[in-house]
Amino acid sequence: MYKPKAPIDHTNAVITIKGLEKSFDDYHVLRGIDLDLYQGENLVVLGRSGTGKSVLIKIISGLLQADTGSINVLGKDINSITDRELQELRIRIGFSFQNSALYDSMTVRKNLEFPLVRNRKGITRKEIDSAVEEVLEAVGLSQTINQMPSELSGGQRKRIGIARTLILNPEIMLYDEPTAGLDPITCIEINELINEVQEKYKTSSIIITHDLTCAKQTGDRIAMLLDGQFQRQGTFDEVFDTNDERVKPFFDYNFIK
Repeated sequence: MYKPKAPIDHTNAVITIKGLEKSFDDYHVLRGIDLDLYQGENLVVLGRSGTGKSVLIKIISGLLQADTGSINVLGKDINSITDRELQELRIRIGFSFQNSALYDSMTVRKNLEFPLVRNRKGITRKEIDSAVEEVLEAVGLSQTINQMPSELSGGQRKRIGIARTLILNPEIMLYDEPTAGLDPITCIEINELINEVQEKYKTSSIIITHDLTCAKQTGDRIAMLLDGQFQRQGTFDEVFDTNDERVKPFFDYNFIK
């Protein structure tokens, strides 16, 4: 599938990470991570389960604290900002959770309204309705506005989760396993949506996945996490042009199984 190229500003890093380390007791998950995310870029972080991919984006969003290292997000040092500054920063960062994180007791409309009402003081009903309609149209699910999450398919819930994130117009999107648990056709639709979000909303994104089809279809750049560090970075073909026995079986499993 052809991926339209959104403009990437390689002179403007919206996330800069240096020397990041994170352990849980004696288990060293991240062992000195260096990484830049550039304005307008879709960066895919690949790795096997348990390699620290999700830990990385939780640290970026301030949900976890690093042991050592510097994390600069949109000009803010995550390690030294106040709680209020962190909350303000999080509004500029969209986090698409693996399980979509929708409120089961709320309709789709109410799920989408919730972050607006919570974070945009003084917003009018007309502005709320307009924003809800816009993001539902962007993810192709305008007809679900009055449905409950339990009435939606897994792919639809993923889309609504992304819509709820987009409603605050984030500058950065963090996708945690966006295609996990979905059938192949729905996976392709989610991959296309990620590219459409990049192009329409001019977002910079980190996409956490172990799905190589997702990586190939969405990634402007791939960073492969091995043994707690980024061992290989580049285009999809550059990353997998290797006989490294840690990399080749990963590729073979995805495409030959």
